[in-house]
Amino acid sequence: MTATETRAAPPRRSRARRRGPSRQTREMWLLMLPAMVPVLLFSMGPLLYGIGLAFTDARNTRVHQTEFVGLENFTALLADDEFWSSFRIGAIWSVSVTVLQFVAALGLALLLNEKLRGRAVARVLSVVPWAMPPVVIGLMWKLVYHPDAGILNDLLGTHVNWLADFSLALPAIIVVGVWAGMPQTTVVLLAGLQNVPKELYEAGEMDGAGSWRRFWSITLPQLRPVIVAITSLDFVWNINQFGLVYVLTQGGPGGRTRLPMLFAYEEAFRYRMAGYASMLGLAMAIVVLAVLGLYLWRQMREVR
Repeated sequence: MTATETRAAPPRRSRARRRGPSRQTREMWLLMLPAMVPVLLFSMGPLLYGIGLAFTDARNTRVHQTEFVGLENFTALLADDEFWSSFRIGAIWSVSVTVLQFVAALGLALLLNEKLRGRAVARVLSVVPWAMPPVVIGLMWKLVYHPDAGILNDLLGTHVNWLADFSLALPAIIVVGVWAGMPQTTVVLLAGLQNVPKELYEAGEMDGAGSWRRFWSITLPQLRPVIVAITSLDFVWNINQFGLVYVLTQGGPGGRTRLPMLFAYEEAFRYRMAGYASMLGLAMAIVVLAVLGLYLWRQMREVR
């Protein structure tokens, strides 16, 4: 008699029932909805509409019939000397303000990170420009630069019209841009400094490293992620600057301070060329994304 071995049949896999989104997921989307609707309506909507206008001959007039023109606006933009002039001025402005903001903010953050008397008051005062609207800052600095009653001319004993001089107008507004944008950079760098482990400085002192050596070997490497983030944001904010420069100079004298966003504003609302102005904004967005992408790629490559 042969014994037959019986094997237990493998358990049947129960088919997973396809379920819809879980209750937690539905609640998450429900909570996000009030924040997403304004973003979609007031950010994504106008953005997509502006991109569409860039490929048309739209004008801010009721009698004009808008037509699709393809890349004609882009071709005209490449041949426009005024655009290239504003682009050059915008590059000088954004790079200068971003670099000077970082240098000044880093020095101030290092100072505010030390245990000094009145440090709390100094920290509060350092963020005052951040709380002021760009229009107020522009009006205040117009008084500082005033050729007759300005405090700067009184201190220097001169009679210079800083904002109307062809060679001084751009440096003058760069100073204002640095002063206005330095507080947020200072706050971010100060937060980064406070997160640097103190053990690293103690180890550096034990190895005989001086203050300058500890700054280069410990502080800057530890701050690198913060530096990359804040300088990237500063560059985007500065290249898109409009209100502050408009109040100070309105792009003058002779277009010497006409940033790309001021040029786009003039094309859209003074000359009513909405399609051309939209293409200018689209081109600047592409340039900014390309520059930021290259900058971030190089920084991440160095980190690796």
